[in-house]
Amino acid sequence: MRKGLFVGVVIAIVLLAVGMATAQGTVKIGYLAALTGDWAAYGQTEVKAAQLAAEEINAKGGVKGIKIEIVPYDFRTRAEDAVNAVRRMIEQDKVHVIIGANTSGINIATAPIVNRAGVSQIATVATNPLVTVDESGKVRPYSFRICFTDPYQGKVLAFFAAREMGKKKAAILYDVGSEYSQGLREFFIKNFEQYGGQMVADLGFRGGVDVDFRAQLTEIRNSGADVLVLPNMGKEMALTIKQARELGMKDLLIIGGDGYGEFMWEIAGDAMEGTYWVNHVAPGDPAMEPFFTAYEDKYKDECKEFVNGVLAYDAVHWVANAVERAGKADRKAIRDALESTSGVQLNHATLTIDPADHNPKDKDAVILECKDGKSRFFMKVKPE
Repeated sequence: MRKGLFVGVVIAIVLLAVGMATAQGTVKIGYLAALTGDWAAYGQTEVKAAQLAAEEINAKGGVKGIKIEIVPYDFRTRAEDAVNAVRRMIEQDKVHVIIGANTSGINIATAPIVNRAGVSQIATVATNPLVTVDESGKVRPYSFRICFTDPYQGKVLAFFAAREMGKKKAAILYDVGSEYSQGLREFFIKNFEQYGGQMVADLGFRGGVDVDFRAQLTEIRNSGADVLVLPNMGKEMALTIKQARELGMKDLLIIGGDGYGEFMWEIAGDAMEGTYWVNHVAPGDPAMEPFFTAYEDKYKDECKEFVNGVLAYDAVHWVANAVERAGKADRKAIRDALESTSGVQLNHATLTIDPADHNPKDKDAVILECKDGKSRFFMKVKPE
């Protein structure tokens, strides 16, 4: 009896050890993306880029033998779906880290969950400060981002409009229900006025509801504005631009932030010509060529939503680097490695994270110009 009990215990220990070894042999990355709905073009690109990065890493033997697995979830552009998806990732899939989403409101909604559970979440293109810090300014221990923030982006937009393009009177049309849009609006206005500019129109709309912006655009046309700022995302910006040009606003400079997407050309057509956008990467950057070539070879697609693709791809490589420095597939160890990131060379930038707010330090911003049917590198900007 004792012998049988002893053998049973030994077998149980061996099985446990095998199970632990298997668990430690894979880093599971939950990927939170909008794969359907208005933001699907962004989300689908991100998941494809993340899977490409994982395949490349695994083909080279993984991270010290540890494989990368991507576990994607569709949040369908809805905060409640994102919250449920994150809970399932953590409780059922037992992910070690989460990448996504690409919008501030979603990351702010999921932040309490990941921080209670002790699972790091890396925002790709979510720029509101509250993604990584709470209302009091205290850092959220498990919330990170790979992109720059709205205060910086708003300053870049204002500097570009006032100093580079010489504009004096600005109008802004923003989504009243979007944290991203509200934040970028606030920081643009603050900095534009500091640069000597004047706000002549400050108007809102309801994202996901409104599709006709002619009333607001007519007011903007009558305001005397020489620049229109669109701190928004997706199809509403394309519709706004199309309707503005149809109303005869041909000479009005139109600029916006990193919510720009190449799919907007499908909606606005030639009206996109001559618009300018703040962004994180430039498609013409030679350092990006290996990624774009690999993406096109695998998916037979030129990666139109290149910002989402590049940042998703680099986010996976950042996690891989953190796992390598941590030495194991462990949630807390990965978090600590992400926070201590310093001088890590990714494809689009050299990444150093500020432990005080979990934001990248000193990242350049680029301006894209829409010209000849696509976006092109226009200039790099570091505002004064």
